[in-house]
Amino acid sequence: MITLALDSATDRCSVAAGDGSAVSHAFVDGARRHAGAIIALIDDTLREIGAAADDIGSVVIADGPGSFTGLRVAASVAKALIWQRSVEWFVAPSLLVRAAAHVPVGGGTVLALSDALRGELFAGCWRITASSVAPVGVSPRALRAEALAALGPVDVVVGTIPASLVAPVRALTGHEPITGDAALPDARTLLALARVAGGVSRVGDPRAWQPDYGRPAEAQVVWERTHGMELPSAPGIPR
Repeated sequence: MITLALDSATDRCSVAAGDGSAVSHAFVDGARRHAGAIIALIDDTLREIGAAADDIGSVVIADGPGSFTGLRVAASVAKALIWQRSVEWFVAPSLLVRAAAHVPVGGGTVLALSDALRGELFAGCWRITASSVAPVGVSPRALRAEALAALGPVDVVVGTIPASLVAPVRALTGHEPITGDAALPDARTLLALARVAGGVSRVGDPRAWQPDYGRPAEAQVVWERTHGMELPSAPGIPR
């Protein structure tokens, strides 16, 4: 059976499909293109390995933190597959997808970062080997750059980092961060994580599941500050 991997958490929408022997990959750049392009990308990757939608046995997606809209694109596809056929659903942190693509030979500790806006960074750190993944020091969350000093030694730093924070990250971690195109996620890494202990988590209740946005949307923050209360959830939908 085919495993379909989707990462739409950033400005790059990356799709991969594989069965353990053959792997195909396609992507498109531009956050506003994700929703319109993802089905065609899936069709292209399946066709390349001689497969069809009916051959999909599992789907794994990057579940955040990341773009609010982007995360929903991959999540919508995953839920549609699950409700239409018997497909297993797995997730992995978006930052782990970046980290796992830059593991030193023999394994190591990788710190992955992305822009959380408001002068903060989303950060996640993992010890990654060829057979296992284990979190180190911090679960993916937003923090100030100076907080990186408390994470301890790492072997690699990778991520989408605002230009104003590159120098502080370099000074605080002792590493030149891998940035630019090399730091963008690749869904083929998700496929590999699905075969590694601790690399992905199974979604047990698709109806209740939500992406890990990392923080409330700016509109929610403004509404709650203005009204002095939490934004109510729709009936039956968890916050």
